[in-house]
Amino acid sequence: MTPPFALRPKLIDSLSWQQRERLLLAPYAFFSECSRGRVHDEEPHPYRNPYQRDRDRVLHSAAFRRLSGKMQVFTGDMGDYHRTRLTHTHEVSSLARTIGRALRLNEDLIEAMALLHDIGHPPYGHCGEDALESCTKDVGGFSHNQFALDLVTRIEQRYTGYPGLNLTYEVLAGQEFRSDKDSGRTQMLEIQVVDMADSMAYDAHDVDDALKLGLLNWRQLDGLALVQRAKRIAPLDQCGPQNRRQMLVHALLDVQMQDFLSHSEETLADVQQLDSQSMCDMRIHPKLAEIRQRAATRIHQLFRLLKTHPQRLPDRFLGHVNEYGLERTIACYIAGMTDRFCDDQYVLLLELGRDKGIDWS
Repeated sequence: MTPPFALRPKLIDSLSWQQRERLLLAPYAFFSECSRGRVHDEEPHPYRNPYQRDRDRVLHSAAFRRLSGKMQVFTGDMGDYHRTRLTHTHEVSSLARTIGRALRLNEDLIEAMALLHDIGHPPYGHCGEDALESCTKDVGGFSHNQFALDLVTRIEQRYTGYPGLNLTYEVLAGQEFRSDKDSGRTQMLEIQVVDMADSMAYDAHDVDDALKLGLLNWRQLDGLALVQRAKRIAPLDQCGPQNRRQMLVHALLDVQMQDFLSHSEETLADVQQLDSQSMCDMRIHPKLAEIRQRAATRIHQLFRLLKTHPQRLPDRFLGHVNEYGLERTIACYIAGMTDRFCDDQYVLLLELGRDKGIDWS
């Protein structure tokens, strides 16, 4: 029997990425050959378009690998089932590519932006970001979206003589949009798709993690309109507890995806982000609040230690102090830590204090 791949027309095999995009992408997609390029000019790659190269640079960066050690919402103190920043990022990328393919948009551009979108998150999730914001409020504050830009434009180092990953202007524009969503500027559809996929993932997967950890129960979820719609397309009441939760996640994603694609097909030129679903009056779980407070305290104490003893910064960060200031350099160092490394540094801090009779609190 002839293998399926042998049946493909030779014409398709010989197409360049420019020709493939002209055949497959819709007229309203952003074509890779229209890229504005990069800050530092590079020779074109023979078989990868610019956004495939951007995707690979993000994927192989140290900051991306560290996402596996950073919590999404819930910490490792609460078990190991729930999502990390890395698994969330891959879920967003998968959802965004699905939307992009359905709408015939540029999947490679979408994937590069999706993999980049959370790379700037500090340890301990949004709690860690709040703590760094408090520590740096006198020097402009801290934003994980802006820090992602700092990472890929000056902190990450490839084999080149210049700092950063030298990503395309379009991928950087996607991250700049996340840093300033109130700018009022119209964004290319690929950027809007990644932003929507991020919201979808949050709506479904955070509910999944919270149910698994016992921070929410089914009775609390019944007040959400999105959950009611999911129940209409999935027989949740006919499943066991484990399968019921998994089916809910699938249905939540399916409802949101159908809404977005249906709306997009009707008014494609004006695709907008859907309104996020309200979580009603659900209150944060006391145990989660306690863990968040403990994490914030660790970051505050680490920040104070490094501010009073900057010689404890790694040499490569000490080199940034004159250019960016001590507080911002410390924030960049802490933001790059994984949860576990931040915990370890905190333990070392306490041991150092005990040995030298210092109270860091």
